[in-house]
Amino acid sequence: MSQFSAFFLPIICLWLVNAKGNKNKGRSPPEPSGAWPVMGHLHLLGADKPLHRTFGAMADEYGPIFSIRLGLRTALVVSSSEVAKECYTTKDKALATRPRSLAVKLMGYDHAMFAFERHGPYWRDVRRLAMVELLSNRQHEMLKHVRDSEVKFFIQELYGQWVDNGGSPVLVDMKKKFEHLVANLVMRTVAGKRCGNGESRWCQALGDFMNLMGQFMVSDAVPFLGWLDTVRGYTAKMKGTARQLDQVIGRWVEEHRQKRLSGSINEAEQDFIHAMLSVIDDAQFSAHDHDHDTIIKATCLGSYPLDYWTSLVLDPSSKTRYGL
Repeated sequence: MSQFSAFFLPIICLWLVNAKGNKNKGRSPPEPSGAWPVMGHLHLLGADKPLHRTFGAMADEYGPIFSIRLGLRTALVVSSSEVAKECYTTKDKALATRPRSLAVKLMGYDHAMFAFERHGPYWRDVRRLAMVELLSNRQHEMLKHVRDSEVKFFIQELYGQWVDNGGSPVLVDMKKKFEHLVANLVMRTVAGKRCGNGESRWCQALGDFMNLMGQFMVSDAVPFLGWLDTVRGYTAKMKGTARQLDQVIGRWVEEHRQKRLSGSINEAEQDFIHAMLSVIDDAQFSAHDHDHDTIIKATCLGSYPLDYWTSLVLDPSSKTRYGL
């Protein structure tokens, strides 16, 4: 058998198996035409046009709900608010199974981040903990002073730049300013820390984490071509970022543990790490594969996007305040 045949025969077999499986399925959403064997619709998503515009054009042609093939995986695209609401309420369990990804494996403590974990006992237990201790209305109200003080500091800093420039217009990179504001909001909620207080290493690593989480990984779409992620350097970058984040979060957890042992905390200092340490020893968490520190660190890291967007949902007025 030639090298050409040896390379393409497995690809053709996988495509035939996938095609046969699709024929055996029941009613399914429409699928755009133009899919390639193995690669699926990936070639339609790599153009210069923004992804949301590509999906919008597809929705105009195929309806508010359709499926696309990302390599060997099938994804559901929803562009209707009514359908999206149903997906996250009455149909949430049916859509709770998430595919494994390289980024979550390497940077998310081997899938210990519940926001990216598949539906099951671990997902239910940690999700319940996060909803009560971090994302609830009660906790949101308790930490209102954190948000108010950070937004006040944010505005004072902008005003200070204007004053330093003699009252003349000053050029400001608002993207970086807002990133810094959000990072401080989440850090104070989760760990009682700020980026400007010796935690610049964490802020830099967190920025790398968010960037890498949004990168396309070949192995996520076509697993047997995963070696390309190593060649492109992403595997090494993810491992390095994971080490930096783990060192910082591990130090935070230990600091909080020592504070609890010394009894030197008050109600105003009850951040998310303190809350997790107070309940993590329950039997329900001991039954899972991950140790307690891993669960705490993974949940803290996963709370970065969750806490920010939840604050906007629970407090609509904050949309205006954060958008000054």
